[in-house]
Amino acid sequence: MFVSVPVRSGAPPRWATPLLSVLLWAAFVWALSRPDAWQRALMLEWGALAGGIPGAGPWETWTDPQQWARLVTALFLHADWAHLLGNLVFLLIFGLPAERVMGPWRFLALFFFGGALANLFAVLVIGAPDRLIIGASGAVSAVIGAYLALFPRARLGVVVPLGLFLEFVRAPASLLIGVWAALQIVFAYIGPAFGAVAWAAHAAGFLFGIVFAIGSRGAIARRLRRMQGY
Repeated sequence: MFVSVPVRSGAPPRWATPLLSVLLWAAFVWALSRPDAWQRALMLEWGALAGGIPGAGPWETWTDPQQWARLVTALFLHADWAHLLGNLVFLLIFGLPAERVMGPWRFLALFFFGGALANLFAVLVIGAPDRLIIGASGAVSAVIGAYLALFPRARLGVVVPLGLFLEFVRAPASLLIGVWAALQIVFAYIGPAFGAVAWAAHAAGFLFGIVFAIGSRGAIARRLRRMQGY
């Protein structure tokens, strides 16, 4: 009699997080290569407008399909290098392990839905006609929230510069999340985005990520069992 024995298969390659990182980087470099006036026009055209469309009422603003599209396109616009690099570093730190268990398509849904919802919440909360919401911070916040829900006691390996040497240490994920929050405060007061951090987007994205991960736990468990051959 033959009995089938589950075979442990290797984890599939993680491509969604690297792809998003490349797209964010490429979009910033492409915009940076354009004249300053063109960059400002691009942000006004495709950033999330906190005050809505100039001259339009609240209802007219959301009947325009482009206003909804801006909630996603704003994720790929960044004010400066510090704004971009801060998002990229933490997207890679928390995105790669989250994608490993969630799968690439669920991870992309987390990033785009979380980022769009975070931007929408910031638009509704801020509501000031002269405020423009840009950057992937809301989406990265969603990824961090999902990671915390999936791995509440995880420790991550990081490289710390100690004088002339680099030391590899394992730090609690909660500590790195605290570092991320502190960097958001620092970046708020340097560069062209001085004092302009959409905290509402960060909070909404973080909470969305937690809820998304908790709601996906059953599907994630089934996916992991399939990967292991059960």
